[in-house]
Amino acid sequence: MANIGFIGLGIMGKPMAGHLIKGGHRLFLHSRSGVPKDLLALGGEDFSSPRLVAQHADVIITMLPDTPDVEKVLFAENGIVEGLQSQASSAKIIIDMSSISPLKTRQFAERIVQLGCDYVDAPVSGGDVGAQNATLTIMVGASSAVFERIKPILGLMGKTVTHVGENGAGQICKVANQIIVSSTIEAVAEALLFASKAGADPEKVRQALLGGFAASRVLEVHGERMIQRRFEPGFRIELHQKDLDIALESASALGVSLPNTATVRELFSACLAHGGAKWDNSAIVKMLEKLANHEIQKYPE
Repeated sequence: MANIGFIGLGIMGKPMAGHLIKGGHRLFLHSRSGVPKDLLALGGEDFSSPRLVAQHADVIITMLPDTPDVEKVLFAENGIVEGLQSQASSAKIIIDMSSISPLKTRQFAERIVQLGCDYVDAPVSGGDVGAQNATLTIMVGASSAVFERIKPILGLMGKTVTHVGENGAGQICKVANQIIVSSTIEAVAEALLFASKAGADPEKVRQALLGGFAASRVLEVHGERMIQRRFEPGFRIELHQKDLDIALESASALGVSLPNTATVRELFSACLAHGGAKWDNSAIVKMLEKLANHEIQKYPE
């Protein structure tokens, strides 16, 4: 049993923390919106600040929306670093499972390592369904030795846990993941909209495509959401747009062109302009429907 701190208990963090408690670990919890009562009922302990979490835990996990949120929890007043500094002789492991900037991740890691602790970037893919079912794909940036130490913990939250490389490599992998996923969601939306406007049953088209080379998890899950008009989160458009911002900023620094990613990012921006910040990312289809003056039709059973 490990003493684990978990900071950030939203749609992803809450079930992830629950799996760790059920796996036999002692959990010290903090969330700016309050610790969910069902986690407390499982045995989790509520702490009022990241500093207190860091003082009590040997492994501290963060699962937060964006780069500034992680930076604040780590380095601001009553943050994790203050807790680490109060126990300078105790080497601890910080695992950031948020999706944030690879460049900032490396800077954060350098500062944590200077304190005698270890830093891990371990962003995830799989959405709320993966978090609930402990089937997340986890992409890890860490030293080999640290990865071996934390792999059993990560294995309680994910089905596929891959050591990609040193600090920052996990976030680079997540950016690549978001490029592929966003482009695939947009392609599925185009295909189903085309099929519907051309007069074919989009659900039967989807079923047929799932048996061929066009099959994908995105077609299976997001395609169904588009047809059923179920656009509640899911993975919110505002968060996916944030990930594409990171992708485009990083690509610009590297001198790499990502034209399809830029197009999808603009469609997400259009969703935000229409009040869709909290929509699931499959709702990108709504912007294509506006352009086509046609909504995907669900055929009678």
